[in-house]
Amino acid sequence: MSSCLEPPELAAGDVFALCISRVRNPELRARLALISTNVTQASDTFQDLAAQIRLHEFVREAVIGGVVTTSEMETVYTQRMVSKTAPGRPVYDALMSLAPAGKCPLCAQRDASTLDHHLPKAHYPVLAVTPLNLVPSCKDCNKAKLANLPTSANEETLHPYFDDIDGDRWLFASVQTTAPASLRFFVEPPDHWDEVLAARMLLHFETLGLGGLYAAQGADELLNIRHQLQIIDDAGGAATVRSELLARAESARAVRVNGWRVSAFEAFAESNWFCEGGFMAV
Repeated sequence: MSSCLEPPELAAGDVFALCISRVRNPELRARLALISTNVTQASDTFQDLAAQIRLHEFVREAVIGGVVTTSEMETVYTQRMVSKTAPGRPVYDALMSLAPAGKCPLCAQRDASTLDHHLPKAHYPVLAVTPLNLVPSCKDCNKAKLANLPTSANEETLHPYFDDIDGDRWLFASVQTTAPASLRFFVEPPDHWDEVLAARMLLHFETLGLGGLYAAQGADELLNIRHQLQIIDDAGGAATVRSELLARAESARAVRVNGWRVSAFEAFAESNWFCEGGFMAV
């Protein structure tokens, strides 16, 4: 569930210059300096293509400018940006601070603990320290996206700096009459979305395993409220249980329209089986 973030106002060329500012090997430092223009131009190209949902057209180049290898650029990121004492660490921290309430904007559930390369640095090394290509994320979402190499617009996962999809309702759930009760979460794109956005949303949801993540959260929530629902049921029956669940859904909707709690409580309320005692099935 991608949440729109304000793009970082950090110039790629300045960030790259900062990261390589302490390179001691004169030969390596000279070669890295030679590709400064490549890094700046790549950032501009990334921004233009991302805005047009054409990142799949970004040209992969294993040796940047014919002088800097993929491995060397990966080291610029890991040793000269990520490391606690690295010259580029302030940039890393600034990017991490963009995470809303410290949560991963890709799943909106787990804590952001790392930076995700939207286009993997192993395949797009020129973007290794490009701010627009670095998104705060949780380790699970980062790992799930590692193999993402889009070849068409439909294969581009959502990018929080460019895609704002939370103005529309797209996440829903249904109750599975199992023992205990469970939820199935699914994406239902609104009619006014075009086919590409709908396909990208589905890809994002499936690639990051959000259905399973939200189902697990829903199961935990049910354990927490089961006793309270039993008390409400004893006092007023299924109608009172349904009213309680709808009130919880409304409260959750005020926080995030596509939060899993909204879909979970709505699905619980819509299920006669659940409201009539299914919540106690074990």
